[in-house]
Amino acid sequence: MLRRDQQIRTQIHQIADACIFFVSFLVAYVLRADPTIMAWLNLPPATQFPDSAKLLFVVIPGAPLILESQGFYNRAPLSSRGAILWPLFKGCVGLTFALIAIAYVFHLQVARMIMVAFGCIAFCAVWLKEEMLRFFLKSKMAQAQYHRRFIVVGTDKENARMRAELHAHNDEGVEIVAALDLNEAGAEELTTMLHEHSVYGVILSARRAYLEQIENVIKACELEGVEVWLMADFFATQISRTSFDELLGRPLLIFRTTPESSWHSVAKTLIDFVGSFLLLILCLPLFLVIAIAIKGTSRGPVFFKQQRSGHNGRPFTLYKFRTMVTNAEQYRHELEAMNEMSGPVFKLTKDPRVTFIGKILRKYSLDELPQFWNVLWGEMSLVGPRPLPVDEVKRFSDLAHRRRLSVKPGLTCLWQIGGRNKISDFKDWVRLDLEYIDNWSLWLDLKILLYTIPAVLRGTGAK
Repeated sequence: MLRRDQQIRTQIHQIADACIFFVSFLVAYVLRADPTIMAWLNLPPATQFPDSAKLLFVVIPGAPLILESQGFYNRAPLSSRGAILWPLFKGCVGLTFALIAIAYVFHLQVARMIMVAFGCIAFCAVWLKEEMLRFFLKSKMAQAQYHRRFIVVGTDKENARMRAELHAHNDEGVEIVAALDLNEAGAEELTTMLHEHSVYGVILSARRAYLEQIENVIKACELEGVEVWLMADFFATQISRTSFDELLGRPLLIFRTTPESSWHSVAKTLIDFVGSFLLLILCLPLFLVIAIAIKGTSRGPVFFKQQRSGHNGRPFTLYKFRTMVTNAEQYRHELEAMNEMSGPVFKLTKDPRVTFIGKILRKYSLDELPQFWNVLWGEMSLVGPRPLPVDEVKRFSDLAHRRRLSVKPGLTCLWQIGGRNKISDFKDWVRLDLEYIDNWSLWLDLKILLYTIPAVLRGTGAK
């Protein structure tokens, strides 16, 4: 795992653990203060909450620090249970004894049973959190979201060494799907492999004798919008407009054309998940009405499914409400001459294949509502370049257009709010998408979402 990703993950865990320790302390106090439980144990109930509350000023900041001192956060996401439980046990025991010592030194009226129960409850609660996280990380959803596929580029010797090192750390979420030998192939072969494997990035591991080939590889990946991780342990200086990181303890230069991992990207993922979940629930009655309208006016399924190119070109199944006749794809070649969009995409304002209900759904973008499921599943985002069909992406004549695939596709973007009813050149569409990628921020996402609402209600420009 990259150092920056690990830092973000550690900070998230520390905040979550501080909350768990806080709640565990309150639960321990409530149990100690419950007269029924204390009567069963033949003990008087605790009543000195003000003194107990003072210990919270130690528990909340101290718990993550003690766990960090035990190496609890310095591990891979799917490390062994022993690497989790032993540091956690030592941390909880250490914190419990620290609270007892503080209560004794400052003469706080806090029952020792509260602090002992707190240590036990906190241990079990954090362990439960780790088990739930382990279960999630092993799920198909997490594998699709966080598992990164790479092509390693270098000499045969360097490629073999990189494969061996990553295999020894196979819990880091990095998978090598292919290798390219610089002695036998160049950037053209790499471009073909990028299209074939839909990878997250390329790991370059080569000596300075191959700098010319390295430059060609970086240029090819730049056109594709694919990250390049250069194992730069032979460079003495940094390169401008790159990010510096570490992989397996070795220095790494990342040539990135997309926003790097940050708290903003974590917040975007959280907004996507929570927003799509709430919107799916709120839209359920509308889903039912639309489904009845579709089934009652035309023959065929309610939902339309199609393979679209997602993040890094990886295909996924996109869901929409069906707005056309069931055999619409068979008639598309007859309408190609009427295409209103230049380039590989097909757009037609008055498409004869669209049903009566379909026209209404398309006008107000109601046919897009099932894509909230794609957002919830992590295949799309609320804001991002619109995903194109796989066959249209394959017809890209300019490889620079593939850089729009370097971020997750979305429900709405600058094209939807800025002129989908005016733009007829695919290059202008791509220009808006790349403008979004190059200037991305949470504030830009929020502005696009806000502008999307009136654009949808007006129902202008839908095709």
